[in-house]
Amino acid sequence: MSRIRLHPTTARRSRRLAAATAVAATTAALLASALSPASVAADRPTRAGAIENAASALLAHAASLGLTSAEGTSVRDVIVDADGTQHVRYDRTYRQLPVLGGDFVVHLAPDGKYRSANRATRSEISLASIVPSISAPKAADLAANALRAVNLGETLKQLTAKPQLVVDALHGTPKLAWRTQVAAKDSLGNPVARTVLTDARTGRQIDAWDDIETATGDGKSLYSGTVPLETTLSGSTYQLKDPTRGNTYTGDAANKTDLCFLTNICISRAPSTVFTDTDNHWGTGAASDRASAAVDAQYGTDVTWDFYKNTFGRNGIGGDGKGSYNRVHYGNAYNNAFWDDSCFCMTYGDGDGTTFGPLVSLDVAGHEMTHGVTSKTAALTYSGESGGLNEATSDILGTLVEWYANNSSDPGDYLIGEKIVKSGFGREALRYMDKPSKDGNSADYWSSSVGNLDVHYSSGVANHFAYLLAEGSGAKTINGVGYNSPTSNGSTVTGIGRDKLGRIWYRALTVYMTSSTNYAGARTATLNAAKDLYGAGSTEYNAVAAAWSAVNVN
Repeated sequence: MSRIRLHPTTARRSRRLAAATAVAATTAALLASALSPASVAADRPTRAGAIENAASALLAHAASLGLTSAEGTSVRDVIVDADGTQHVRYDRTYRQLPVLGGDFVVHLAPDGKYRSANRATRSEISLASIVPSISAPKAADLAANALRAVNLGETLKQLTAKPQLVVDALHGTPKLAWRTQVAAKDSLGNPVARTVLTDARTGRQIDAWDDIETATGDGKSLYSGTVPLETTLSGSTYQLKDPTRGNTYTGDAANKTDLCFLTNICISRAPSTVFTDTDNHWGTGAASDRASAAVDAQYGTDVTWDFYKNTFGRNGIGGDGKGSYNRVHYGNAYNNAFWDDSCFCMTYGDGDGTTFGPLVSLDVAGHEMTHGVTSKTAALTYSGESGGLNEATSDILGTLVEWYANNSSDPGDYLIGEKIVKSGFGREALRYMDKPSKDGNSADYWSSSVGNLDVHYSSGVANHFAYLLAEGSGAKTINGVGYNSPTSNGSTVTGIGRDKLGRIWYRALTVYMTSSTNYAGARTATLNAAKDLYGAGSTEYNAVAAAWSAVNVN
C-alpha cells in the first residue's frame, strides 16, 4: 500500500498535537489512501470497460458516426491513457461486407463520456444493391493482368487470385468493389503479390498496391557484434526461441519461397525450421554460417520488442504478448525483407551479394516489425499518401529502434539500411531522413503529386519531418555521421529530441490516424498527440507545427 511520508518537522508537530488531532489525522490518512497511486490505478478503466463505454457511445452518436441498421462494427484496438481517457478503434461492415475506409476511433473521457471521433471517411454508405455486375472470376483475371503489368519482363508462375467483395469508401462515393489479392512467383522463384481494387459494376481498377511491405543470443551476428540471446532448452538442445518475449523464434527457410494470401490461405509455405545449437553460442559472425543471419534476426526482434514495451508499454507487436517469428535464408539471392500479417512473421532474403548483403540489419528488423504495429492500429492503406505514411512510420520507428539498442557495432543514425548495402548499390544507404532526395527518388517536401510516387519515395516527406522534429535543420554531425537538413520555407527548425519524436508519432499512429490519413491528416494527428502529451502551445506542439511547415505541409 502507498504511504505518505511526512517531512521531519511536520512529523514532530504531529506528535505534539497527536491527542488534539486524532480524528483529523484519521480523516487525512483515509483521504491520502483514497488518492494514492494504487487507488487511482484501481479506478482506471479496463479494456472491457472502455469497450462497454464505447458501445454506449455508438448507440447515442450513431448518426454522427454514419452508422445505420445496415452497418456492423467490430473492435480492432483499445488504448486507455494513464488518466483514464479511452480510445476505442473500430472496423465497419455494410450488409456484412467489409468497408474499406469505414474504420473510426471513438474518444471517451475518463468517466466514459463521449468526447469525439476520428473517421477514415465521412461518406455516408447507401448502396442500391450488393450484387456485383462483374463476376469474381472476371475480377480475378483483371487483378492477374494488373500483377503482370507491374512485372513486365518476368515470367510469373503459380499465379493465383482471391477476390473478396467489399464496400470501397476510401475513394470518393462509397461503391461496391472487388478486393483481389493476387500472388505468383517470379523467374527466380521469389514471391510477388499485389492487392487490386476493382469497381464491381464497371470493372475499372480503382487502386492497387503491393502486398509485400518492403524496406528492404550469446550470438555472433553479421552486423551488431556479439549480442545476448534468450533461448529455450529442449532436452540437451537449445532452440533459438525466446520464452521471455512471447516465444518469438527464428527459423531457416532453406532458400525456399512460399505463396500466401493475407487471408491466411497459403498454397505453399517455405519451411521455418527453428535453429538449434548444442552449446548456446550461436553463429560465427560470417555469412557462411547460416546461424549468423539468424542471430541478427532474433536480436532485431528482441530489441524491437523491448523498444515498444519499455517506451510505449506495448506488449508485443499486436499488443497481446504474442511473439512473431523470423525466417532467414528465404528465396534465391532475394533482395528483400518483408512483414506478412498472414503468418505474423518477418522474412529476410540473403541479398545478391552485389547490391545487398543479408537483409537482417537492426533498422530493417525494426522497420518490418513496425509494419505489424501499423496493421494492428491505424492500418494505413499501402497506397497514395497513406502508403507513404505507412512506410515512413516503419522508417521512423525502425530508426528509433536502432538508437534504442545503443549498440556500438551499429550505432544509431538517420540512414535507412546502411548496413545491408554493398558498394554495387551506388550509395551508402537505402534512404536518408535528413534530406530524402539524396537517394535520387524520394521527396523532400510535400506537393500535390507526392501521392503518385512509390510509397518508399513519398515516405520522404514524413521522414524529413521526423528528422527535423528530432534534430532540427542545418548542418551537424551526430554519432560521427554528417547531416545537412534543408527546409522548404527557409526556416530554422529547432529539434526536440528523438524521445519526444517517438512518443508523438506513436500516439498519433495509435490514437488519431486511420486507414485513409494523408499528410494534412498526419499534421493534425501529430499536433493532437503533442497537445495530449505536452499541452497546446507548448514548445513541443509548436515544434511539430514548424517541422511540418518546413516540409510544406501546412
